[in-house]
Amino acid sequence: MSASKKRSDNNKTIVYSPDVDMADTPAQENAAEIRAWLEANEISEVECLVPDMTGNARGKFIPAPQFLSRGDLKLPESIMVQTVTGEYTDEHWDFVEPTDTDMLLVPDPNTLRKVPWAREPTAQIIADCYKASGEPHPLASRNVLKHIIKLYEEAGLRAEVAPEVEFFLVHKNTDPDYELMPPKGRSGRREVARMSFSIDAVAEFEDFVEDMYDFADEQALSVDTLIHENGAAQLEINFNHGDPLDMADQVFVFKRTVRETAQRHNMYATFMAKPMQKEPGSALHIHQSILSLATGDNIFNGADDQPTPELMHYIAGLQRYTPDLISFYAPNVNSYRRLAPDISAPINLSWGYDNRTTAFRVPDSTPINRRVENRFPGADANPYLAIAASLASGLLGLEHKLQPTAPHQGTANDESVEVARSLEEAVRRLNANTDLARVMGDLFLRAYAAVKLDEFEEFNRVISSWEREHLLLQV
Repeated sequence: MSASKKRSDNNKTIVYSPDVDMADTPAQENAAEIRAWLEANEISEVECLVPDMTGNARGKFIPAPQFLSRGDLKLPESIMVQTVTGEYTDEHWDFVEPTDTDMLLVPDPNTLRKVPWAREPTAQIIADCYKASGEPHPLASRNVLKHIIKLYEEAGLRAEVAPEVEFFLVHKNTDPDYELMPPKGRSGRREVARMSFSIDAVAEFEDFVEDMYDFADEQALSVDTLIHENGAAQLEINFNHGDPLDMADQVFVFKRTVRETAQRHNMYATFMAKPMQKEPGSALHIHQSILSLATGDNIFNGADDQPTPELMHYIAGLQRYTPDLISFYAPNVNSYRRLAPDISAPINLSWGYDNRTTAFRVPDSTPINRRVENRFPGADANPYLAIAASLASGLLGLEHKLQPTAPHQGTANDESVEVARSLEEAVRRLNANTDLARVMGDLFLRAYAAVKLDEFEEFNRVISSWEREHLLLQV
C-alpha cells in the first residue's frame, strides 16, 4: 500500500481581492469557464457550497442546466450567524438585516471539483458571499481570510501555509450516550495501544486509506504524507505548502471527503478536538512562511541563512494575540478538553526551535524553507478562520515590531497554563481586545462572539453523566 499518491496538477489558484465591487468581479469570465468545465465533464448536478461560521458546508443542489442558466444564486445571510446546533443568538438581528435578506453568491471557478462519491456526475464549487450592494459579506469566513491576504499584499508580502490535519476513525455509534471506541481493522481487532507512526496500524485500514487517496486525487487535493498518530485509529494527513485561501478550501473539502470515505467503510471519521477521554486530541497544525512579493524570498531567512528579525516579530505577534484569538483555534466547548496539560497539546505561549512541546515551533529545515508552526488550532476549527487568525497575529507582530520571549529550552509542558480553559473565557478575551477589528472586521468579531457564547450557554444547560455519578447522592 502506498502512503501517498501523485496528485493532479490542475489545482491552480487565483487569489481574488475581497475589497472589490461586484461590477469589478470577473463574473462573466467565471461563468464561461465554469460552463466549459461542466460541459466537458458531462456534469448533471452542481453542489454550490458556502462555508458557514463553524466551517461546515451550506448551500444548494442545483441541476447543471439551471445552474448555468440562472442569473444569480442566493442564500439567506442568517445562516452565517447560526450556532453549531442550528439555533440563533439573542443578538441575531444586530448582525443581519431584520428582513433576513439574501446574500449573493459568486462561484469561484478555482474551487470547481468533481464529487467522486456521487452516483451521478456531480460537481462541487465554493462560492463567495456578497451583499446586495456589491460589498463582500463581512460575516462570511472565506471573506475574512481574503481580507487578511489583501492586507499582506498591501504590505508587499505573500503568505504560504501547510496544514496538518488529524482525525479519528471510530466505530459507528448512533447513540450519543455511549462512549466512542475505535473501529475494527481488517484483522477483526481494535487498537488498544498507542501506535504512533506504525505502518502496520495504518495497514489495518488499507481500504479506507486507498479510497481516501483516490477521492483526494480526483479532487486535486494536495495531500502529501499520511501517518498514524498517537491515538487509537488516529491518522494525520499533511498538505503541501500553498496559498492560504486555496489550502483552507482544500481542508474544507478534505474533511467532507474523509467523512464520506469513512461512511463507505461502515465507520465514522471525526474531527472533534477530543472525542475520547483516554485518547489524545486532534489538531490542525498550521505551518506558515512569509515571502516578499518583490523578490520571492522568505523573509524569515537572512542573507547569512540565519533567522531574521522578521521571524522574531512574527512569533511575537502569535504570542501577543493568541490569548485573544484562541476561540478561533478552539471554537467549540469540546475544544478545551484538548488544551490540557500533559496530553500533547500546547497550554502556554512558549516557542522554540524544533520543540514539539511549545505552542509555536520553528521546525528543523533548510534555511530557505524556514517557517513557523502554530500548534494551537484543533481539527474542529474552521480552517478559514484558524488560518486567518494565525496570519493576522503574525502580521500585527510584523507591523508593530514586537519582540518574543527567549526560545524555550526543554519541555514546555511543565510551565503554567496561559490560555483560556473554556469557550466562555476565550470569547470574553476576544470581546476585550480592541486591536483586531481592522484585520478581522468589527461586525464579524461581534457576531462570532455572540454565536460562541450562545453555544456555551446551550451546552452549560446539559447535565452530564459525571454530575449524576458524583453529585446526585453526595452533595
